[in-house]
Order: sequence, then C-alpha cells, then structure tokens
Amino acid sequence: QVQLVESGGGVVQPGGSLRLSCAASGSIPSIYIMGWYRQASGKQRELVARMYSGGTRQYADSVQGRFTISRDNAKNTVALQMNSLKPEDTAVYYCNVVSYSPQNYWGQGTQVTVSA
Repeated sequence: QVQLVESGGGVVQPGGSLRLSCAASGSIPSIYIMGWYRQASGKQRELVARMYSGGTRQYADSVQGRFTISRDNAKNTVALQMNSLKPEDTAVYYCNVVSYSPQNYWGQGTQVTVSA
C-alpha cells in the first residue's frame, strides 16, 4: 500500500507564500515523476509542477517564476514553494507520484486559499 501524505496548505493573503510538502511511504516501486496538481472549485484538475527523477522540472505557465518544485529522491519527498500567491491560486492541491511501472498515486489533497 502506497501512501502520500501532504502538508502545508492554509490561508494566505495575496502576495504571500506557502510551502507544500508530500511524503511517499509504503511499498513504492521506483519513482519516475513527483509533482503537484490542483483543482479549483468547478474546474478540472490541472498540472501545477512536476519533477522527473533526472531533475527536469515542468511548470504550468500560470505559476512559472512564482512556484518552485523540489524533491528528495532518497526520502521520497516532494515540495512546492509558492511565492507571490494570487487569489486564482486558490484550489485543492494534490501530490502525485508516477512510478516506472508505471503506476499513478495521489494524495488526499490540501486546501490552499489566497484571500485578503
């Protein structure tokens, strides 16, 4: 059983920062991709950022330059540093892990609310 445990969500004012963390545990096959998706109310889930095992990072255009993804391959953790947050960043953020098998795993989600 694979578990992804997220932390770090909350309420922040526009322009503020938050850091999300995700730890993967259990019988995890070799991890290929670790990333973050988000789903705003009434919208489809979308990719925010992901990082490949070799170090390549991909970001959504809407967060480029404001968010930074990092991962620790030895600890099976991934983090998302979010700066200059905007109200439109408000969403439930989900940790995602893809193994080489490939198998796809999701966290339970953590709420991020950007509001004055």
